[in-house]
Amino acid sequence: MTNTLLSIGHGYSAQALADRLLPQGWQIIGTTRSPEKAAKLAAGGVTPLIWPGAPLPLGQATHLLSSVAPRAGDPVLDAIGTQLADARHLKWVGYLSTVGVYGDQRGGWVDEDTPPNAVSDRAIARVKAEAAWQEICARAGIRLHIFRLAGIYGPGRGPFEKLRSGRAQRIIKPNQYFSRIHYADIGQALERAITSDIGTRIFNLCDDHPAPPQDVLEHAAKLLGLEPPPEISFEQAELSPMARSFYADSKRVRNTRIKRELGLQLHYPDYQSGLASILKAEG
Repeated sequence: MTNTLLSIGHGYSAQALADRLLPQGWQIIGTTRSPEKAAKLAAGGVTPLIWPGAPLPLGQATHLLSSVAPRAGDPVLDAIGTQLADARHLKWVGYLSTVGVYGDQRGGWVDEDTPPNAVSDRAIARVKAEAAWQEICARAGIRLHIFRLAGIYGPGRGPFEKLRSGRAQRIIKPNQYFSRIHYADIGQALERAITSDIGTRIFNLCDDHPAPPQDVLEHAAKLLGLEPPPEISFEQAELSPMARSFYADSKRVRNTRIKRELGLQLHYPDYQSGLASILKAEG
């Protein structure tokens, strides 16, 4: 039987997994809201499905990945939660969450055993969604992996684009740390998990070296041969409400579990190697 992944909300991170599974003969059904994105998915070998709209083909899937962010509730579970509770044919379910569930740790370290400390509405919704996925999958006896992703960067996504467009701000906020994860390492982590026999688990997806955001921007500017933007205090920075909310949390995230249990060797264990690889690929 062909392995079939139903990828709901198929975006940047899910595509990192698709890049690895498609050459192995997997069928991937990816949902999107946009006909334009559907055409791009089809061109890349993913079977597109406009959703919300068409029914989700849960019965065709052997594996399921949800990348859909919660709102008042989880849109995927609202749509197929009852079916999922009886979907004992599924071999694996993956849910992409965020390290935002840990909240503000004042620059301290967290791991998967650190209790969630969500404060923002968005992070609280994530904690509730994780619990809902755990409850339904436990009821059905389905193996569930929850992935708490750090800041995602990779080809076409990261500080280079902001610097080139002139939108970059070198924001200074004392004791501010963010963790990050490169696109390629998301892909290999998800592949190792989906093909493993590890039971229900939570994994942090991040690299080895959390860093202040201004350090990353300065290094990216140096690689491009540009002067970094002038320093600006957090209080004076022009930020959207969502961007400003990210700065409310400062923490450093440990990735010991993905190395120990998934045997993961990161392609890009720090932002320096990750940014260099992106620039090299661009030629």
